[in-house]
Amino acid sequence: MISSALHEIIYICQMFNKKHLFFGPFLCLGLFVSSSLKAQFTNNSDSAFKAGSPNSGQLWGYSFADFYYKGHSDTLNRGGGNQYTGIPKGRNAFQIRRLYFGYNYNINKKFSAEILLEAANGATSGDALADNKLAFYIKLANLRIKNVWKGTDLVLGQVSTLGFPMSSENIWAYRSIEKTIYDNRGAPSYDLGAALQGKFDPKTGNFGYDVMVGNGTGAKPEGDKYKWLSTDIWGKFLDKKLYVNLYIDYNRMSPIAGMQHSRSMIKGFVAYIVPKITVGVEAYNNRLQNDNQATEISTGNVDVLTVQAKGISIFTHGPIIKDKLNFFARFDALNPDNKIDNAKYNKYVGNASGFNDPSTKEQFITAGLDFTPVSKVHLMPNIWYNKYINQGFAYKYNSYDLVYRFTFYYVFGK
Repeated sequence: MISSALHEIIYICQMFNKKHLFFGPFLCLGLFVSSSLKAQFTNNSDSAFKAGSPNSGQLWGYSFADFYYKGHSDTLNRGGGNQYTGIPKGRNAFQIRRLYFGYNYNINKKFSAEILLEAANGATSGDALADNKLAFYIKLANLRIKNVWKGTDLVLGQVSTLGFPMSSENIWAYRSIEKTIYDNRGAPSYDLGAALQGKFDPKTGNFGYDVMVGNGTGAKPEGDKYKWLSTDIWGKFLDKKLYVNLYIDYNRMSPIAGMQHSRSMIKGFVAYIVPKITVGVEAYNNRLQNDNQATEISTGNVDVLTVQAKGISIFTHGPIIKDKLNFFARFDALNPDNKIDNAKYNKYVGNASGFNDPSTKEQFITAGLDFTPVSKVHLMPNIWYNKYINQGFAYKYNSYDLVYRFTFYYVFGK
């Protein structure tokens, strides 16, 4: 007995063939194939995940925003890409800094898909249209193939990178207040590529690894032939109270003055996590090969230098009143260039993203309170402070940016 669906396909084919003699057979073939595949997937053992079932997908999102007041401004507008560079003292505004809108879908037991849209906005830049209205862009769009071998998934498409989104950012837990130190220095939290995400002990989940190859351009199209390679290994110790992560990456970039140009990082992260307090330390060394263009005082010639950029971040947070009131605090220190020589050079230009001003060290501090009136709603008064310490020849001037903020953060669908 022919099914009703097959009757419908035959009828459509007959009608279409009468009007389109050339395309009709191809349409019919496509309908029969798609009907056959649909029947196979509908009748397989993964029926719990079929489209339309209650647990097939999840729509979710979150947003964080502030009311800010600029209490002090660095008149030289140092700070690179930080969100308050160039904002004058006394400026105040309401500001949405991030809005996420995502969907996760279980295709079956073997495959799942993820889509995430983001609209982000800094005080001076962001994802704005020509009329300065906030716009969404595609941040994540990937297919996960589960257990390509035991304990390891393969993720294809625009995926979360390895340096911080799955490690230090989660444990810092206050992305709504500020990015991690590595995130602040030109490393994308997402990239188009392929990643293996695995656990050495799938049952307990105490030890794992990740490997990724990507374009190194975030959401933007690839602009050269080079790729960004990264890997990490992590472990949980002391009954999962101690988390340790070791990360390395390598990104060859377009040549500088005909010379090979690359960045390569090694980063360590350690965190101690107990109900009463969390303490984390993240430190990195980023080797910037042939990246820094330094101008000689005596001749005006430009030398291309290989330098080391170093950073360290220390943070803590914990409960004051359980499930209602938390505290958080963090200190970062950055030296973008270890080869400053004021007797020889009077100008420095960096080319790696996030290290464009080699002559300025930075120290960052944030602290605040996190009041949670109900689950998934956070009201957070906080301060944001960034100090600039000049180590170059051109001027000896230290200053800072200071911002007072009231941040509100909420999650929906999760």
